[in-house]
Amino acid sequence: MAEQTTEQKLVTLKINDREVQVAPGTLVIEATRRIGTEVPSFCYYPGLSLQAACRMCLVEVEKMPKLQTACTLVATEGMVVRTDSETVRQARKAMLEFLLANHPLDCPVCDKGGECELQDMVFRYGADTSRFVEEKLHRPEEKWSDLVYYDAPRCILCFRCVRVCDEGMDVKALGVGMRGVNSIITPNRGDHLECEECGMCIDICPVGALTSGAYRYKTRPWEMQYVSTVCTHCSNGCKTTLSVRNHEILRANNRDLSGINKDFLCVKGRFGFDFTSHPERIRQPLLRKDGKLYPVSWEEAATAAATRLKQVFDSAGPDSIGFIGSNRTSNEENYLLQRLARASFGTNNIDHHRTADYAGLLSALGEDAASKQLTMGDLENAQSVLLIGNDPTDQNPLVAWQIRSAIRHNGARLYILNSSEIRLKRKATQFVKLLPRQEAAAVRWLATGQEPLPTDIVTALTSLKAALEAETDLAIVFGSELSGAAITQLAAFASKLSARVRFMALGDYANSRGAADMGLLPDRFPGYAHLDDRAAHGSFEKLWDAKIPSKPGLTAPEMVEAAQSGKLKALYVVGANPLLHFGKRDGSRGSLGLLIVHELFLTETAQQADIVFPAAGAYEKDGTVTNTSGELQLLHKAAEVMGPRSDFDLLRILSHQLEKLGLGKAFHYRGSEAVFDEIRKTVKGYDVPRAGLATGGAEQSRISISRNGHAPYDVPANLIRTAQDTLFTSGTLGRYCTMMQSLPESEPKP
Repeated sequence: MAEQTTEQKLVTLKINDREVQVAPGTLVIEATRRIGTEVPSFCYYPGLSLQAACRMCLVEVEKMPKLQTACTLVATEGMVVRTDSETVRQARKAMLEFLLANHPLDCPVCDKGGECELQDMVFRYGADTSRFVEEKLHRPEEKWSDLVYYDAPRCILCFRCVRVCDEGMDVKALGVGMRGVNSIITPNRGDHLECEECGMCIDICPVGALTSGAYRYKTRPWEMQYVSTVCTHCSNGCKTTLSVRNHEILRANNRDLSGINKDFLCVKGRFGFDFTSHPERIRQPLLRKDGKLYPVSWEEAATAAATRLKQVFDSAGPDSIGFIGSNRTSNEENYLLQRLARASFGTNNIDHHRTADYAGLLSALGEDAASKQLTMGDLENAQSVLLIGNDPTDQNPLVAWQIRSAIRHNGARLYILNSSEIRLKRKATQFVKLLPRQEAAAVRWLATGQEPLPTDIVTALTSLKAALEAETDLAIVFGSELSGAAITQLAAFASKLSARVRFMALGDYANSRGAADMGLLPDRFPGYAHLDDRAAHGSFEKLWDAKIPSKPGLTAPEMVEAAQSGKLKALYVVGANPLLHFGKRDGSRGSLGLLIVHELFLTETAQQADIVFPAAGAYEKDGTVTNTSGELQLLHKAAEVMGPRSDFDLLRILSHQLEKLGLGKAFHYRGSEAVFDEIRKTVKGYDVPRAGLATGGAEQSRISISRNGHAPYDVPANLIRTAQDTLFTSGTLGRYCTMMQSLPESEPKP
């Protein structure tokens, strides 16, 4: 009966003599796409308001006296549509003639040549002559910013750029100036852009009117290879397609609209790739001699690292060595690092820079965690969103985009608890302004009603609570402002609501969630199993053929403090900058005896190191990463780089050197795929289908935690630390993204 009811609601129409059934309200242009029939259009773009400006999508509809625009025509019962009749073809031919009246015929030098929608349509429908013999109108090219150029004669006034900036980005940096044939697109500051520099306007442009300052005149589309991978910057996990020629990354975009982000990329995803070729990249191992770092051979560096670590282990014991991992390295590399610490050295002194309390969230949700995690797709389709802390527009741009999309497409309601006037406030149904660092107290009030708060805030929270109690579907998104007990109280409050509630914790970097999931924690195994969990402990000891301690190790701040005071004798750092984030203000190593670092650049920590291994970046390796909502995706190597090696290779080399010295077992994995196979077998919730990953999709991890008598997870104060990145910063990596740093918007606000 349910199937019949659904079938009765469908609309049946004929397109080119083929019967099609679509949902009520479907546009004819979308209906044609579902049966593989192309109706050309320049101005239409899914998700944006309807324009009907280009008139290329004209179709013939039975019983209608004139041709109709398919991008604004709603399919109705019994409609008969023809998309390729002679009348339609002649109309499209005429429209192209109009569009080319002032369009320069400069395809050989236009950056869009080979990818231009107008070029494609002219090949298909265009005439070899034009009736317009007047001199073409011309305007000089304009440089709106270092990244965005505008060539008005090429513009066909489809207004896609204006609409995506206004409706999608909520920035309103573009508009239309002049009238009639003199109409042009104008930036919000007259002769230059002042915006988020996301480049959405460039990618959405169907012609070569808007071009990229990073890519201009460098190559042709057919000369490049295209590699789909995951952005290395924030934790949202946007897919980006890197355009590569001669092992150099020349461009990044997502024009095929695949991945969890579909058409969205922020400035970091689209322009933050040039760190890979920065002249300050470390390309040889460095060894400190007489107080200075000197380039040495790989053999000398690897031998020195293993020998000196063995000396510290023999003289001071396993707990004298600490390991700090990265939020940007792959899941496989993080898994190997914690295995090296626990199995080879017998220490749980393993941690990373935690920017969100994923362990606290999963612990609070318990065995229901798998069903209560919120994906990026869920967020876009949410009916209501509660945002606590964080500024997604700056720190998690895809999250902000998904929230705006939910509001624009579904009429979702947005509720915000924040101590700052964030930009999403403009979209909020209710905004509760808190005092600084009061987010946890506000959550306690929602859960218990007992927290002492100012009267005006209590009044606002009372109204908010009533609104949330009326919702039927709620997405709760929160930042580093909530951790430990506060997350437990938030989960308790949500359990009392009648709505279906799902959660997302917002971290900072590409694999912040993966680092925690893979066991870069001093008190948890991969998958957040407790160290004293006998089953998990025995399983990992058997798998790794090693004795693993059950005593929790030191956290990252504790390791840095112990290292600088001399209590910790050696510190092994992979892709992190702990001396800057957790150390003394002068960034010194203090009394630390041995410091070994894997890095791309000489960061504050690398400058203090005894041994530095040049590491490959995320765009130069294979593997998997997990975004902040727990979705796994594949990394693909886009370019070979001379000198640096992946952290996977560096850890594997070190394990073999250590085995020669009688310390631990060597890693015999042939590649990252073999490590991922082990992860799928041993990390609960990571046994995801390979097919979805291989086809470029994302697969949701299903981690859930059984407390087994343990109290809800809590963390020491100030252990969860956000880096407070903006759209134009990305930790130490952002310093070497020269295109972004050249923008005036990247300068710190006073």
